[in-house]
Amino acid sequence: MAELADEFDFEVRYLPFELNPIIPATGVNQKEYLTAKFGGPAQYEKITRHVTDVAAGEGLAFDFERQHVAPNTRQAHRLIWLAGREGAQARVKEALMKAYFEQGVDLSQAENLAAIATGAGLPAERVKNFLNTDEGAREVAALEAIHPQRGITAVPFYIVNDRVGISGAQTPDVFVRAFREISAQKA
Repeated sequence: MAELADEFDFEVRYLPFELNPIIPATGVNQKEYLTAKFGGPAQYEKITRHVTDVAAGEGLAFDFERQHVAPNTRQAHRLIWLAGREGAQARVKEALMKAYFEQGVDLSQAENLAAIATGAGLPAERVKNFLNTDEGAREVAALEAIHPQRGITAVPFYIVNDRVGISGAQTPDVFVRAFREISAQKA
């Protein structure tokens, strides 16, 4: 987007996608969950090492040893939804990701979610009141329900102009080419 800032105006919105919505609200043991998911301790070590190395190449300091709880992410998605209404969606989303992947913060705890959201610029009283209600729950569920209709089964997944999908982590040149092609088709 930085490369194409002179050619296009970008608006980025984050949509909810729960990787495992059946995780209980209290979360589960992260290492046990991923070890079972990946097929054993050796695969867990291999995959988490690979993910950590890839993240490091992008300047991110993932630390799976600090991640003790795999949370149900519904509440975090509600906060990201709220942040979108408050003009702080990107900041809150990034703060949640950093807290979880780099600092091992337990995102199943409302007080942790509140601290992260207020640290990213949302008003503390608004966040506290929000987390004590079900505001946004229906909206988040409705947004998630659209994904199967679009054929989205994993993240990351990018939707450009509400009509073109780009699946998976891609290099910047793929996006530059796609944005230009999509713009040319639209013209």
